[in-house]
Amino acid sequence: MKNTASDTFDIAIVGGGIVGAASLYQLQQRLPNAKILLLEKEESFAAHQTGNNSGVIHSGLYYKPGSKKAINCVKGRKALVKFAQEFNVKHEVCGKVVVATEEAELPHMDRIFEIGKQNGIEGIEKITAEQVREIEPECYSIGAIRVPVTGIIDYVETTQRLIELSLKINEASVVKLREAFEDSRTEGEFTTIKSSKGSYKAKYLIYCAGLQSDRLAKKDGVDLDMQIVGFRGDYYELTEQAKHKVKHLIYPVPNPAFPFLGVHFTRMTDGEIECGPNAVFTFKREGYGKTDFDLKDTVDALTHGGTWKLFAKHWKFGLDEYKRAFSKRLFLERLQRIIPSLTMEDIKEGRSGVRAMALGQDGEMIDDFKIEFKDNSIHVLNAPSPAATACLAIGEDIADMAMERFNLGA
Repeated sequence: MKNTASDTFDIAIVGGGIVGAASLYQLQQRLPNAKILLLEKEESFAAHQTGNNSGVIHSGLYYKPGSKKAINCVKGRKALVKFAQEFNVKHEVCGKVVVATEEAELPHMDRIFEIGKQNGIEGIEKITAEQVREIEPECYSIGAIRVPVTGIIDYVETTQRLIELSLKINEASVVKLREAFEDSRTEGEFTTIKSSKGSYKAKYLIYCAGLQSDRLAKKDGVDLDMQIVGFRGDYYELTEQAKHKVKHLIYPVPNPAFPFLGVHFTRMTDGEIECGPNAVFTFKREGYGKTDFDLKDTVDALTHGGTWKLFAKHWKFGLDEYKRAFSKRLFLERLQRIIPSLTMEDIKEGRSGVRAMALGQDGEMIDDFKIEFKDNSIHVLNAPSPAATACLAIGEDIADMAMERFNLGA
């Protein structure tokens, strides 16, 4: 296939999740005359991690002060709320409480509170069990942190709006759905991109591939010290009769020995109340069913030394999580620690999501955002939660890197 002018771009972005969309938006704002291509393999944008997370605008409460997560979550949250207000994206800054249910959790709750203060989170305060009941009458606690700036948002709508606004800046830019990136080859100043439907040329590439980020980086010759391993999270929903039991967002104090936030209650923008997620190893990176399986994904994960080290370190937690994945009763028991009045009739099975966990060979989770460049490309290698909240700040970082490394401002 011979490339024409219409198939030649200044920048190509691989991945139509919220980070890819925010990168397109930030770049197009800075470079209004740049012709940008965005490729997405699914039939809709935000089809994986973006569209299957809990829909929370995170405050920045949990992240190591000074880390990219902490800085970009706080900065990105403010930018995201402003964006949602300006462009009429469904959202609400409703606040949340992080509740302790036993004495052993109080020191860690205190530590989280101090982190929140260091990260500059506005209005956080410690509150008593009585004050918790004023906010969430059905909630059991022995104390909590109130975080007024946490919110909820429709991340799929946000992604779509980012793309729409980008295309209004430059009508020569193009987005492609149902078109998977397959390979690339650089010759001179241009890289030829082979997709499932054709080929394109671009001077520079930005990979925002989420669950496939390590694979595309390897194709591009990036020397990796990590691998993506998928963890599925299952949600339940409150039935109509039980929705009154949760008013806002309720989180547990996370276990510092386990790399997830724990099962929480989230009021969604559509009025549903979700409970979850758990966290179980998945045998398919983009598999949302409990028995989904992909041979390549499984082999890749189980031949990575870090996976087995993670399993060895957290096998007790992992076993408990798997039990809850297949037992509504056990899932309910975990929920009842926070809302004791919940019954089996109050919850029903909901959706699932898959989180891309970047694991080192030592079995440790790569905790911070990780973005690297190589020659004429930038790779977003690790963008777990709170990446959706931080998307505009991450997009700004990517734009900064592109302007500097690719000399785009010259």
